[in-house]
Amino acid sequence: MTANEVSDGSATREVRRRLEDERRKRAAQLVALEEEIERAPLEEVEAADYARLENLRQSLAEIDGALRRVDDGTYGGCEGCGQPIPAGRLEILPYARFCVRCQGRASR
Repeated sequence: MTANEVSDGSATREVRRRLEDERRKRAAQLVALEEEIERAPLEEVEAADYARLENLRQSLAEIDGALRRVDDGTYGGCEGCGQPIPAGRLEILPYARFCVRCQGRASR
């Protein structure tokens, strides 16, 4: 879904719904993992558990950013080149900030 398509009210509601659903799922996973780590003896907590915590927190921040972009009308536009992010990418990663090419550049 491109930025132009999101300007349609029903499309905007659908994007918001998907993002809010994803946010609820990630937030529930984060709470569950935090509780699991809290209950476990310190020596049993793995570095991977802390990495999962950080990944969930980062995902929530990305989703919150996408919700802000929906609100301000910039959702679906690449923050790197300004071109529309392909609909297939947004379908897979609804909180994507970059097209694939610019994501590769940002990751380097």
